[in-house]
Amino acid sequence: QVQLVESGGGLVQPGGSLRLSCAASGSSIRTMGWYRQAPGKERELVAAITSGFSTNYADSVKGRFTISRDNAKNTVYLQMNSLKPDDTAVYYCYAEVAVITLLYDYWGQGTQVTVSS
Repeated sequence: QVQLVESGGGLVQPGGSLRLSCAASGSSIRTMGWYRQAPGKERELVAAITSGFSTNYADSVKGRFTISRDNAKNTVYLQMNSLKPDDTAVYYCYAEVAVITLLYDYWGQGTQVTVSS
């Protein structure tokens, strides 16, 4: 069983920065990343990073957010700069775990990010 523990959410003014962290227990972790869900909206992918450090970003965050990971610590980070009110959402960490030939997704509990003056 893989557990994900998130930290780093909070309240920030527009234009500010936050850094989210997510530590995963277990092994054989492949892609890690972040989704977010705002009230009344569907959950959307924010950014993802493979174990080989290839990255993928939503168009809405490109140039503002940076995803990184420390494979030795099974930890993924999301540096969020130039935050906008539209970035307000619950951010969920996920990890893709390989079990023999299958891949399973595990999720964190979510951390609230609020961008407001």
